[in-house]
Amino acid sequence: MLEFGIYRDGDNNLDQSQSAVIRQARTVSAADAAIQFTVEDTSSGSFESAATRRTTIQGGRQVLDGSPSSPDDMASPKNLAAFVARTLDNAERIGAKQTWIELVDHGAGDGGGLEADTFHEIMPMPQIARAVAEGIRLHAAAHPEDGARTVDGVVANQCLMASLGFADALSHAGVKWLAASPETMVSPGVPSSVAEAIAKHTDDSEAMSNAVVHDVMEQNYGTGAFAWKPAAAFDVLDLDPQKRAAVERDVKAFNDAVSSLSSQGATVSVLRDDARSIPGMVRFSDATPDMPWHADRPALALYAKIANDERLDPGLRGAAANAASAVRALVTAHAESASFAPFGGADYRDAIGPTVHFPVTAKSIDPWAPHVTETRNTFFSETDAAAAERVLA
Repeated sequence: MLEFGIYRDGDNNLDQSQSAVIRQARTVSAADAAIQFTVEDTSSGSFESAATRRTTIQGGRQVLDGSPSSPDDMASPKNLAAFVARTLDNAERIGAKQTWIELVDHGAGDGGGLEADTFHEIMPMPQIARAVAEGIRLHAAAHPEDGARTVDGVVANQCLMASLGFADALSHAGVKWLAASPETMVSPGVPSSVAEAIAKHTDDSEAMSNAVVHDVMEQNYGTGAFAWKPAAAFDVLDLDPQKRAAVERDVKAFNDAVSSLSSQGATVSVLRDDARSIPGMVRFSDATPDMPWHADRPALALYAKIANDERLDPGLRGAAANAASAVRALVTAHAESASFAPFGGADYRDAIGPTVHFPVTAKSIDPWAPHVTETRNTFFSETDAAAAERVLA
């Protein structure tokens, strides 16, 4: 049995398009009764009345848990924690072997996601992870007999959430897997068929990861000339604590090496050139120059570029190679488009694995702060990223 929670925040302009994930969930559950969906579905009223509906879906049947309420604040960590606890409660009830949750809404990378327009809020990334941890704690406190149950995986049906910062935060929360895109997604995004891919491979993480990535990258929405795919790139990341600690250690060592270069202008100039050669995210024509995700570069490509640059000191190159190796160990499955049609044929072959925030100009460090900030999180702090950015930017 698999328990799959869907936390759908429709309190914004994605309400109607992303409602497709609920219809998909009914189809998936009808085909496999061993998958139960726990759903919190908030609509802004674009296609139904503005309300929050809590339901369970199994065997193709969607059952309302209580009466619809006025729309919840889906950007509230307390609300998300309660949903996680309810999902885990249901997982215990059916004896689920694994429990996953899907976050369905806007995403902003290390800036967060889950935008609630009614409440004029967006949940910062660290609070998303803390809410997941709090939901796990609430379930364990209410059900000590099931206290070892955790959230096995998070599917981010959101833009830009395959980042080192989010992966690090979820790992600290006890989550084992993150399935997400490093780039902006195209709604409806991740199909609910990924639940079936997970359920079929609970004993084989590699097969599970490959199946999830396949389902996302091969999904088509629309028909004919108006068809589109939801993701330019997609990853499943292993959040094993030892792997996460290795990334923290090696990225910190690299950043410390960079921060020691403040008096070496020529070397810093080479580093900037290397970074600029690895485009950041939001690679589409409508992206405005001030978007913070231009500085979110594919970490593997970035560190490999620096590691292979013979103009640089061997010690710095070695630190970059170690960082690349540690990040590579997180990536259990990935796929990238060579020419992503919704974004004008943009090439994502370098976008393997998670991104890292690596600005090379002062104005790109955190241009949307404080409303959306990519620098106020544990990973940024513990890897000494601010010191490196002071040298580079």
